[in-house]
Amino acid sequence: MRRAALASLALLLGAAMPAVAQSPATLRAAINADIRTNDPGVNRDGNTDAVMMHVLEGLVGLTEDGDVGPLLAERVAVSEDGRSYTFTLREGIRFHNGAELTSADVAWTWRRFLDPATKWRCQSEFGGKGLTRIEAVETPDPRTVVFRIEKPTALFLSVMARPDCGGSGILHRDSVGPDGKWKGPIATGPFRFGEWKRGEFVELERFAGYRPLPGARDGYIGGKRAEVERVRFVVVPDPSAMKAALLSGSLDVVTDVAVDDIAELKRRGDIAIDLAPTMGVNAILMQTRDPVLQDVRVRRAVAHAIDAAELTTAITQGTARPNPSIVPVPSSYHGAAHDRRIAADPALARKLLAEAGYRGQPVKILANKRYGSMYDAAVLAQAMLQQVGMAAEIEVLEWATQLDRYLKGDYQMMSFSYSARLDPALNYEMMSGPKATQPRKIWDNPDALKLLDEAMVVADRKRRGAIFDRLHEMFLADVPMLVLYNGVDIAASGKRVKGYKGWAAGQPRFWGVTLQ
Repeated sequence: MRRAALASLALLLGAAMPAVAQSPATLRAAINADIRTNDPGVNRDGNTDAVMMHVLEGLVGLTEDGDVGPLLAERVAVSEDGRSYTFTLREGIRFHNGAELTSADVAWTWRRFLDPATKWRCQSEFGGKGLTRIEAVETPDPRTVVFRIEKPTALFLSVMARPDCGGSGILHRDSVGPDGKWKGPIATGPFRFGEWKRGEFVELERFAGYRPLPGARDGYIGGKRAEVERVRFVVVPDPSAMKAALLSGSLDVVTDVAVDDIAELKRRGDIAIDLAPTMGVNAILMQTRDPVLQDVRVRRAVAHAIDAAELTTAITQGTARPNPSIVPVPSSYHGAAHDRRIAADPALARKLLAEAGYRGQPVKILANKRYGSMYDAAVLAQAMLQQVGMAAEIEVLEWATQLDRYLKGDYQMMSFSYSARLDPALNYEMMSGPKATQPRKIWDNPDALKLLDEAMVVADRKRRGAIFDRLHEMFLADVPMLVLYNGVDIAASGKRVKGYKGWAAGQPRFWGVTLQ
């Protein structure tokens, strides 16, 4: 299988990269699967976000430490009642087609986002089912945009900046045709969307008209200077083939290096390794509506059976620490209360299973092999569950199929990971909510949702911290999933690459990167 994968990669690189050989200004980075779309926040996944955040920019963006700052806006003013946000746009910002950004473009983009027909991932957050409802987007002059919202929320800007929302990237209306059908992104980022050969590569081109904010590289905001002419994201599904291409010089950067390869790569003098703790969440999900797992005693038995610390050490080889909380370790809200965990106790797990009347019914754990850590977690969890008498089985799916099953809530258990959310309320929000209307949600405890609603509005840090502490207690009691650890972004780059650096969002950034 490895030999076939290497042969396929050689054919791909030979066929797809003659221009690269002639142009050292093209940076070649690997992705393990093709993007799903180039429509912001629509039918997206982690690879899609990684590529498109080089192209898209919103009114605000995430900073290096997870805060939110102005991006296309030069300033933001919030009314005293928290129901009005006034954005003043930066002057001289241009779209990739040369047109100047105005408030009319912002209003047009947001009308499209809020139209249910667009199927924007974050429509529910701003359409009345989530954080709030945007009641109006007003344009009193070409540089001023006013958002009026139904109810105040402390997270309006944070959600607006989320990468899985496409960063709420502002588009030129020529991104769609006269019939309203999507054509392609005409945005304002440091790179514009170039050639896309489905299943092979996506190429981005440096936008000469881009005006970066001053200063050093800062999250998705500052120092976004595109130093290379092109970035080509090459689809390489096989990790062995990806590694071989890096070592041969056919790839410049690999951003999802396996922990097993770190030692070998470090011994070479021509490969640089970058490790960056992230706020991504790795977990074992449990469907609380499943006939077997709807009994909380069974879910607690699962938690007692799986030694999360042992599992984390085995999978990450000590590069990550176990974390039982939805609040990531790097977060300033992660205190002692969030280190409280359900202890590994196989004897208690067997006792709880007996009390629940468990009679050996099969329990399937969904996993995939695109993301090795997810598959490894499923294998280790299966072994630990079998030791306490649970008939755990693994069903391996293609990643796209597993993601669809997750979105439908169609599983018993699932090894899964969430991309970084840089506010604890957003971490809870991505997995908490009414399953009847949002089947992808994991936890639908009504009391927890009330507390979460409060955390979405309250701005005081002390009050918010107390809410997150209480939510963790309730989460441990309900056990809708077993949080394992937060990820570490491990990247390797070849000798001609200078300036690559990972960060807490767990996504690559190829501005500020040069090729020698």
